[in-house]
Amino acid sequence: MSLPPGLSDSHTHTPLCKHATGHPREYAQAALDAGLAGLCFTDHIPMPAWYDAPWRMRLDQLAEYVDTVREVQAEFAGRLDVRLGLEADFHPGTERFVERILAEHDWDYVIGSVHYLGAWGFDNPEFAAEYDERDLGQLYRHYGALVEGAARTGLFDSIGHLDLPKKFGHRAPDDSALLRALDVVAGLGLALDFNTAGWRKPVAEAYPSPQLTREATTRGIPFVLGSDAHAPGEVGFRFGDALAQVTAAGGRVVTFAGRQARG
Repeated sequence: MSLPPGLSDSHTHTPLCKHATGHPREYAQAALDAGLAGLCFTDHIPMPAWYDAPWRMRLDQLAEYVDTVREVQAEFAGRLDVRLGLEADFHPGTERFVERILAEHDWDYVIGSVHYLGAWGFDNPEFAAEYDERDLGQLYRHYGALVEGAARTGLFDSIGHLDLPKKFGHRAPDDSALLRALDVVAGLGLALDFNTAGWRKPVAEAYPSPQLTREATTRGIPFVLGSDAHAPGEVGFRFGDALAQVTAAGGRVVTFAGRQARG
């Protein structure tokens, strides 16, 4: 389906995260080719050296990231609205580090994501076998509590891929933990990353699920469309389907600029 005008892809990465390909310029061109009006780069935030180092830029690469995005902004000015963001991690104990990073530059949009349960990177396919050792109810309660903690920090504009633990097909026995998290997200006025990457994963479902999309909408939570692109060809991935799911739930889509929601 053709996309309506004005859409932006607000969750994309760069090779600095060590698991993406393509120059940011190629992502911008892909956004233009897809008929998008905007693109926000949200590469993985630098973290303390002991945390998840193989999957994100180093702290000494942050300036390079910012400079590269600014160069792409200038190159595509008047053709594509390119914005500067981060996908920041919530891992208890690292909040001060993240806060310092966020104070260093004028970000447009910051996603708050939970990728670890303790020492376990639960969305990493290398470690997916660990699901067989876990009680899914307990897993989702732990994850939901971390999402609540992320929302309460006040550091983030949205919560990333809300139901990420389903990535490999391990669905929650019930949505109670995520519904409690949505209550907190709504109460604090945050948005949700509507992340189409789930349609590329074994679960074959976007984050959030249709049911959670409806639950978020009833709570007045807006959505920010994102492909979670790690290659230029993934920019704008299945945005028509994303809009259909949000529209069916009666939801609304926003973008962020200067850490403020628009739309």
